[in-house]
Amino acid sequence: MKRIVCIGDSNTYGFDPRDIFGGRYPAERRWTGLLGRSGWEVRNAGQNGREIPDRDRAIEALLREAERDGAPDWVTVMLGSNDLLQGYARSAEDVTARMERFLRRLQLRFPAARVLLIAPPPMQPGAWVGERRLVRESARLGPCYAELAERLGVRFADAGAWGVELSYDGVHFSEAGHTAFAAGLLRRLAE
Repeated sequence: MKRIVCIGDSNTYGFDPRDIFGGRYPAERRWTGLLGRSGWEVRNAGQNGREIPDRDRAIEALLREAERDGAPDWVTVMLGSNDLLQGYARSAEDVTARMERFLRRLQLRFPAARVLLIAPPPMQPGAWVGERRLVRESARLGPCYAELAERLGVRFADAGAWGVELSYDGVHFSEAGHTAFAAGLLRRLAE
């Protein structure tokens, strides 16, 4: 069984935007749970509100969390949405620069692991997304991340091409979105 660490934000964590207490979808309905039922040993390193760590201490803490159960065979990284949502007027290029620094450290820490950089599905207008800038810049993450992945020699996937349904807030996956994401990821991992 291959060990995969999934580094991400609330969509990796499995946040259910319908739950007023900040709960999660049931494990069997989250994309990480669906991946686990496909024969992968999954370590869910998702956290609500997580941005790409850019300080040494934050990077080191996340990398320690990723290797808590031993060195992974695969690492997926899907971050960037919160960097746009919480960073005043950040562009896709700003977010990509933060991602580059993090990925370089991750590659040093796990030289034998296969790294898959995933561009999150672009945001849509919704309860959390009222600015056109957020929709535009989130759609630009895919091409920016693709170029970064090629430059660093890591694998790339654009979840925007997987038909991931978002909830009313324009950011979080619906249950159907988790299913579509898991299917897209499994296809990409099999390539």
